Amino acid sequence: MFKGILITKTDGVYAASAQAVDETVLGEGDVTVAVEWSTLNYKDGLAITGKSPVVRKFPLVPGIDLAGTVQASQNPKWKVGDKVLLNGWGVGESHSGGLAQTARIKGEWLVALPAAFTIRQAMAIGTAGYTAMLCVMALEKHGVKPSDGEVLVTGANGGVGSVAVALLSKLGYTVVASTGRMEEAAHLQALGATTVIDRAELSNPGKPLAKERWAAVVDSVGSHTLANACASTKYGGAVAACGLAQGMDFPASVAPFILRGITLYGIDSVMAPLAKREEAWARLARDLDVAKLDAITSEITLDDAVGVAADLLAGKVRGRVVVKL
Repeated sequence: MFKGILITKTDGVYAASAQAVDETVLGEGDVTVAVEWSTLNYKDGLAITGKSPVVRKFPLVPGIDLAGTVQASQNPKWKVGDKVLLNGWGVGESHSGGLAQTARIKGEWLVALPAAFTIRQAMAIGTAGYTAMLCVMALEKHGVKPSDGEVLVTGANGGVGSVAVALLSKLGYTVVASTGRMEEAAHLQALGATTVIDRAELSNPGKPLAKERWAAVVDSVGSHTLANACASTKYGGAVAACGLAQGMDFPASVAPFILRGITLYGIDSVMAPLAKREEAWARLARDLDVAKLDAITSEITLDDAVGVAADLLAGKVRGRVVVKL
């Protein structure tokens, strides 16, 4: 037995709580990890609260991220004592995940902990930061350069947005941060945003085409925000879409694509191939200012996780939340 968050559904009643967990809940895998740190992402908030049908198997330990030390391994790539991390792969959805002191997973899902980071720092980055890096990589491969103009980051106070602002700023881009919490403007500027705008400028229904402004966009919001971001992206620009905080819908037109030649990149972090994951983590080790990472990270225990998950969905949480196991 070990401590973890357990999600159950009995007679239609959905529940999540911190409790003693039996190893039979862990599922199959060839590597057992002593989890030292995990994190709370938007998807974890949905899983813990039951606000969206994220969890597909019961009972289940949530947590799409984990980092720790290999405790046992039948996989030739990993040995006892290796420091590893995991993001995605359906963990925390259909396979028990990182919000418990022990995880049993497939070795091919793991990435070696970069030497530049502690285990806690790796989870301060987590899926949110790794996704932000995938977005930045997509924009770079499109050919977007700092000299091309402003880059918009939506949902800038969230996990993906905070890391995206810090990364883009360090790489020399002029960053415009969009947020629903204008009282956090000074914080976003400290992360590297040149300008902070109210999300209301983008979140309402807009025109098929708007005045060209953005050289590129990192969007974690979706819905009208994504549609308006596309409508105001410069000719030949690029938009990296990775989230749905406002909604899954995309009420847009083809105008920005066929009249301005913009490109919309879909960014998936869950099933991304290992080579892309390793590239993203190598880039994070090189390009992320750890001091800024510390500034956007708060720490909780497993006992706090259920309550904080609800706060996260309510937009009350700034940046990243790490969970000490």
